[in-house]
Amino acid sequence: MKNLTLENIAKACSGTYRGPQEKKNEEVSSVFTDSRKAAAGGLFVAIKGARTDAHDFIDSVMKAGALAALSEKDLGEQEYPYIQVTSTLQAVKDIAEFYLKQLQIPVVGITGSVGKTSTKEMIAAVLSQKYKVLKTQGNFNNELGLPLTVFNLRDDDEIAVLEMGISDFGEMHRLAKIARPDTCVITNIGLCHLEFLKSRDGILKAKTEIFDFLEKDGHVILNGDDDKLVTVREVKGIAPVFFGIENKEGIWADEITPEGLAGISCTIHVKDRSFRTLIPIPGNHMVYNALAGTAVGLTYGLSLEEIKRGIESLQPVSGRFHILETGKYTVIDDCYNANPVSMKASLEVLADAGTRKAAILGDMGELGENEVELHREVGVYAASRAVDLIICVGKLSAFMAEAAHLAAPAKEVLHFETKEEMLEQLPKVLKQGDTVLVKASHFMQFEKVVEVLEKM
Repeated sequence: MKNLTLENIAKACSGTYRGPQEKKNEEVSSVFTDSRKAAAGGLFVAIKGARTDAHDFIDSVMKAGALAALSEKDLGEQEYPYIQVTSTLQAVKDIAEFYLKQLQIPVVGITGSVGKTSTKEMIAAVLSQKYKVLKTQGNFNNELGLPLTVFNLRDDDEIAVLEMGISDFGEMHRLAKIARPDTCVITNIGLCHLEFLKSRDGILKAKTEIFDFLEKDGHVILNGDDDKLVTVREVKGIAPVFFGIENKEGIWADEITPEGLAGISCTIHVKDRSFRTLIPIPGNHMVYNALAGTAVGLTYGLSLEEIKRGIESLQPVSGRFHILETGKYTVIDDCYNANPVSMKASLEVLADAGTRKAAILGDMGELGENEVELHREVGVYAASRAVDLIICVGKLSAFMAEAAHLAAPAKEVLHFETKEEMLEQLPKVLKQGDTVLVKASHFMQFEKVVEVLEKM
């Protein structure tokens, strides 16, 4: 890894190098925190968790071939190198910041209340038509996940597409300090993390901390249909590029045609040019993702033909509107996370299915003092859609079910306190050929529901 010698690592994180002096100029081959993934020549970062203290595994990791360890504890004199620091979590962030500077490649930073991951996937698909791209994997978008993503970069990568997720003030500032994005993309300002950020204005303030370390010749790409983001007219002298469906001042789309579960087609306009494309994942929200991908693609010199090819090459990821054909059901696996905006978007897509339709909906987290009302709001919305069966799971979802039943008394609405109770009854309430949406916040662990559906 470029310039990640043990000596440079110690300097970057203000640590104290302990161990054989002849090892100080050796570069690590990887950085990891999971002792089960010990890699030859790697740097093991020992983080103390709520249940497990990774310091207990340092000796075994070093015996497995790691080059060095990062430790908060004084391990005394050892035959292997280690770097002692005050905080391994802070150290790993400092080291990632140093490493990314060594590579000197453009960074696209993506944040927003909803759609960060799907937008990241779209942007990476577009840029991959011209560049070798490293993108955030899974949910590695927080103060530990972002550094670990950065450590996956290698000398031949040409652009990094980094997702940046937060739940409180100050977090985005710290993430931006690591990533120092050349291009900042914000998808929207929605009802997410209200428990800490309190209001959409609070969310806007927290999300726009991404600009704190924006490079002076950077780019700002924002959803122009979002009433909060459209108020951002200048960032460090940089005029934002807006994208939207209603807002036509930048990059915009029209002639939007749902193609069922095959996707959604639209025409994308860039000044006096345009192109028609089929986005292979359904939902109006995917049009916004394609517009963001177009804006970033143009920023990095792609032609409209390359951008179109990138959009149409997009592949779904597990838990993010991934459509599975089980032989008995069509399952829409959208269970990674949920909030009121994404719930409504997914229900809208489900309603376009050409079969009997069932929605399995679970609790939404981090909604603050309005959580009951927001669950009721989703229930009313679900009742208004062309959905045949609404299954609500969890304590908060009882309010969702109640509101759905009151809004549409003739519609079949079921509520279960627990996932286990629901799974026991599922074979009795679903029918052969149903299209089934599975969606809830991550803590509900609805991936287990998807697994059961696949086996039924």
